[in-house]
Amino acid sequence: MWGFRPGLTARRFFSLRLLSSGPAETVGALERAMDELLRRAVPATPVYELREKTPAPAEGQCADFVSFYGALAGVAERAELLGRLAQGFGVDHSQVAEQSAGVLQVRQQQREAAVLLLAEDRLRYALVPRYRGLFHHISKLDGGVRFLVQLRADLLQAQSLKLVEGPHVREMDGVLKSMLSEWFSSGFLNLERVTWHSPCEVLQKISESEAVHPVRNWMDIKRRVGPYRRCYFFSHCSTPEEPLVVLYVALTNDITSNIQAIVKECPPSEAEDKNKIIAAIFYSISLTQQGLQGVELGKFLVKRVIKELQKEFPHLGAFSSLSPVPGFTKWLLGLLSLQKDHGRSQLFTDSESKDISEITGGPINETLKVFLSSHEWVRSEKLVRTLQAPLMRLCAWYLYGEKHRGYALNPVANFHLQNGAVMWRINWMADVSLRGITGSCGLMVNYRYYLEETATNSTAYLGSKHIKASEQVLSLVSQFQKNSKL
Repeated sequence: MWGFRPGLTARRFFSLRLLSSGPAETVGALERAMDELLRRAVPATPVYELREKTPAPAEGQCADFVSFYGALAGVAERAELLGRLAQGFGVDHSQVAEQSAGVLQVRQQQREAAVLLLAEDRLRYALVPRYRGLFHHISKLDGGVRFLVQLRADLLQAQSLKLVEGPHVREMDGVLKSMLSEWFSSGFLNLERVTWHSPCEVLQKISESEAVHPVRNWMDIKRRVGPYRRCYFFSHCSTPEEPLVVLYVALTNDITSNIQAIVKECPPSEAEDKNKIIAAIFYSISLTQQGLQGVELGKFLVKRVIKELQKEFPHLGAFSSLSPVPGFTKWLLGLLSLQKDHGRSQLFTDSESKDISEITGGPINETLKVFLSSHEWVRSEKLVRTLQAPLMRLCAWYLYGEKHRGYALNPVANFHLQNGAVMWRINWMADVSLRGITGSCGLMVNYRYYLEETATNSTAYLGSKHIKASEQVLSLVSQFQKNSKL
């Protein structure tokens, strides 16, 4: 991801590591090398009056940090360095307190607006952490922005593994995310279409990055970029033909309710007949760079692709996703674990409980947990028919009623609802692949984009947390509220 150019600090560290006689000495040498590196590489914050006159640090100091970081052995050592950077080179809290007092004093004295604005600007300047200057100067290096994307990916991984924690680390992640959001705003992104004639490197990258419906082989990817199919990605102006986020589209004669009809059936080999294309189905969107999590790439990609398709097919009237429901099986198994078998279930009606128990041959909650933990249950046509009604209404509630901070708990639902889509249709046995059965009990959802309503829907969701849903979804939610006693 970045070039290795050993600087003074990196060479000194390797010498210390080689000369040390044991693990403790190695760790001590590494920590001292880290501290020395950070003292040299992180620029001091100039006083306010000299903020625009202080020269930038020598390019070599930033390059030393990049080379040192790239030479670290793994995620644990990188986490240690990032933790030291976050803890020791953040905001100067004494300066913040002093400038805050200055703002309060000016307000109490009721000075003119120019004096108040100057005091507030001083406070704003004091709130900038020192490491932001390091990131800013690294971004100017050749490959520097790409390096920072990888650095944030490492930081997110270290946090998920509990290798580094705390408010200082979360603050640094927020600063990095904010900077990357500016650098990767829509004005700096290029929309590129993938075809079978695209460079092999591009086809390889989008195949490897597909996270929703894994690509099986070269013929599979050929179908996905062939007739009645489209594949687009965003690249950054600094890295053309480097996919950042990838969107797959199927051009169909209706709003598809089954993913196998898209990813397994071979599209016609003849030239496309535009009159047969009624709907555009977004069936997969994948982020290729984990360091860009939280940066609004997918939202802008969907909007740009819709505009591109409207240019190519002016008559195209229906835009919809066909989305998985990740986390539904796990959520349902958690509910079953909380239930106690007393002859009836709080999730199912009495008749449903009786039918399920007869098929599974035991107490409903315990036996269902075993069945749903495996994909084998779909082999029983009787069990599939019996579970359809209860799992459809449970899925509707999971998507519509389960919340995180007032928004949809399910991340895919939250993504499309933020974009202004309608929770339009829940589809039974829509993905019978191993991944679809184990993750979503085979269920998939169409989130439909009514273009004239997306702005209103998005505002209502983000502002008042209102979910726009179809009659089918609302009916299933109502059935859940009537038949389930949670």
